[in-house]
Amino acid sequence: MTPDRVTAYLPVFAGFLVCVLFLAVWAAPQRGTLSEFYVSDGRLTPAHNGLALFGDVMSAAALLGSPGLIALTGFDGTLSVLGPAVSWIVVLLLVVERYHGKGQFTIGDRLARRLRPRAVHLAAGIATLFVCLVYLIAQLVGASALTVGILGPSGRGMEQGMTVVLGAFMILYIVLGGMGAATLVQTLKAVLLLAGGVSLAMAVLSRFDWDAGALLNAAAGNSGHGERFLQPGLRFGDGGTTMLESASEQLALLVGAAGLPHLLMRINTVPSRRDARRSVQYAALMTCAFYVAAGVLGFGAAALVGTDAIVADNPSGNTAVLLLAAELGGSFLLSLVACLAFATVLAVVAGVALTAAISLAHDIYGAVITRDTASAQRELFVTRVAAVAVGTSATVLALIARNLNVSFLIGLAFAVAASAIVPALLYSMFWRGFTTRGALWSVYGGLATSVSLVGLSPEVSGDARALLPGLDFSVFPLHNPAIVSVPVGFLLGWLGSAPFRRAGWKAPLADRVTTGVPPRG
Repeated sequence: MTPDRVTAYLPVFAGFLVCVLFLAVWAAPQRGTLSEFYVSDGRLTPAHNGLALFGDVMSAAALLGSPGLIALTGFDGTLSVLGPAVSWIVVLLLVVERYHGKGQFTIGDRLARRLRPRAVHLAAGIATLFVCLVYLIAQLVGASALTVGILGPSGRGMEQGMTVVLGAFMILYIVLGGMGAATLVQTLKAVLLLAGGVSLAMAVLSRFDWDAGALLNAAAGNSGHGERFLQPGLRFGDGGTTMLESASEQLALLVGAAGLPHLLMRINTVPSRRDARRSVQYAALMTCAFYVAAGVLGFGAAALVGTDAIVADNPSGNTAVLLLAAELGGSFLLSLVACLAFATVLAVVAGVALTAAISLAHDIYGAVITRDTASAQRELFVTRVAAVAVGTSATVLALIARNLNVSFLIGLAFAVAASAIVPALLYSMFWRGFTTRGALWSVYGGLATSVSLVGLSPEVSGDARALLPGLDFSVFPLHNPAIVSVPVGFLLGWLGSAPFRRAGWKAPLADRVTTGVPPRG
């Protein structure tokens, strides 16, 4: 891309970011209460919140990573879009209505209904921060790939700068606007993303006279892998771990959505449990529609651009959709898709960073450090300071991990959520014998297991595309740990509760008044 074209693009993105920041100021909280800043006072309509939930799910991995994986690995890449689409069923059937509660902001609040508040707030806060940081890194890595995809070789020097700029805008956005601003930008992004993704997919199909078979054949022929492109095994290999790799990734995506903190926080932005259920139904329908389009985009990129060209531009495949847009409509369509992608990244990071900041301020500072003695204004101040700390940390880590595929990072976030948060959450909702000890074992044990296994996996070392390609300590053969860490999380929750439960244990009167149900040991 020539310097003149680079110069032409920069004002477009600068204007876009300024407009988004204006929206944050316009949607800023008016009354300055915790409920308004955290969950918009629980006054959103189901349709509005459903759009925002869909926007929260549609991250950089959905727009960039998943089609990129399909373009590089064919059939195996389609598994990255099936899990999130089906995961809404888990959220709808098991979580959404039981999770909804007035005056409840975080996962720690939900666990504290029945368990010892201080201990579970700390555990939930730590797990929430970890999941949110990994998720934020994925979005900012996607923005980095997006910059290079738009500006070409001349964008390499701006890659890190764009990550820093987006990180700064993320911080400003949540500090100024809170949940109201995050919801507004998510809603706008959701509408544009669904319309843009479906339109781009239709443009791909029109190139092949609306014949899906012709599209798949062209993708296989231009992939360099032939018929293997449309068969299992290309991504994970043909060895004995292939089925385990696929099952582990799908388990993480299927179960993990029910434990993603930024999605759970949105359940309480509507007035009632019925409205929360309807919100998820709206989000599920839109998610399925978009992921069908994402599959078409992935195979379309392989067919029209070619796998070799995609790998040459970005080894992780994160720019496949951008290259496809340039192939279909030249620089004009590329500009539109790029603005949409930047809106996607900024909207998601705003919601996730807000959730992390709220957990840090409400769970760790409010419930643990000050023991619920801090004033609402003090907690709001700490939330804004926490937003700066979380945003800065995520930006620095994204600069270090900018060569990782965003779908892997999202998969890791889902795996940790499925292993550390979901077991404790489901046990607390459905098992009256669940204890605080079980919750702590489940959260900390699931977190430690999933992170340790990822650290010993081929994603970190022992592979040319790993985070540390020069080292090799990958003794765990799978890329995603969920097939091991999720059962460990559930097992530890049971072991910490059933064998050691103290029948008839009475909580202090203050705890019983606060939670409504006597906390269990």
